[in-house]
Amino acid sequence: MISPTLPAELKAALDGKLQGFSRTDAAQRSQKISTSYRAGGGSGTIKSEADALAYALTRMPATYAAVAASLNALTEIAPDLAPETLLDVGAGPGTASWAAAEAFSSLQDFTLLDANGTLSRLALELARDSTRLADCRYLPGDAGANLAEVSQADLVVASYVIGELSEGDQRKLAETMWAKARHALVVIEPGTPAGYGRILALRQQLIAAGAYVAAPCPHEKPCPLATPDWCHFSQRLPRSQAHRQIKGAEVPFEDERFIYVALTRTPPATRGARVLAPPDVSKAEITAKLCTEQSVELARIPRRDKAAYASARRWRWGDTVLSKS
Repeated sequence: MISPTLPAELKAALDGKLQGFSRTDAAQRSQKISTSYRAGGGSGTIKSEADALAYALTRMPATYAAVAASLNALTEIAPDLAPETLLDVGAGPGTASWAAAEAFSSLQDFTLLDANGTLSRLALELARDSTRLADCRYLPGDAGANLAEVSQADLVVASYVIGELSEGDQRKLAETMWAKARHALVVIEPGTPAGYGRILALRQQLIAAGAYVAAPCPHEKPCPLATPDWCHFSQRLPRSQAHRQIKGAEVPFEDERFIYVALTRTPPATRGARVLAPPDVSKAEITAKLCTEQSVELARIPRRDKAAYASARRWRWGDTVLSKS
């Protein structure tokens, strides 16, 4: 399991870029970029080095935390997965590549794809002195078009990118990403009903194409959740002083809500139930919402069952419960 916090090398590289960078200016640029994203826009708002730095300072920590949590879930279910090559689709400043490098010591070859040249330059500068990513390749231009031209990779990751596309383009990209994934594909989106809907559509499309779900679902059947409920998870991460200044935040942490799906070419050897919400712990029992192979159930673990109760007290939102498989 890897930590949700930025690796020391990445943090040092970011800190070096931020020397003398106005926090007030960064906050204003970050707000403009966030407004564009919330309105359905993409990374086109990020046009200058200052824009890219403001975006990286604001979003890299949370994006990294979500990707790290998603890769941790994959490695828990597929512990023998040892990819040597990575395709990072819609790579931005390279966040997912850094997380994948931490999650898989086996990775040797990194190819990053993104249409935003400003973010690609920042990604290469951040990776320049990295022991793992210094030789990464970054292909600027339309990720979908570039993806069709590159070779297959053992692992393909796409974080916070499909929401920038039309529904038709999402389907095309999903098809191409799966064709390029020799062993596994991981797609991460914001933990909103809309993000969940996009992941659900991609999941259904690629299961029909022969994919197996490693996580978070313990099955390939239709999602049992009914509207207005939706599946998503949360990862807590610390905020640096600069991060708090730019966000105008008082608390020293934030909770990133995200949804993901990890798909593999071969069926997982074992899959457990997934904890879909923070368990409710009382003196009498622990109540936990679990997605099982059969359905969504509300598990109740009474305190009198001391061993089971002690085990359930360790459950956290998003955890796998292998004993329930």
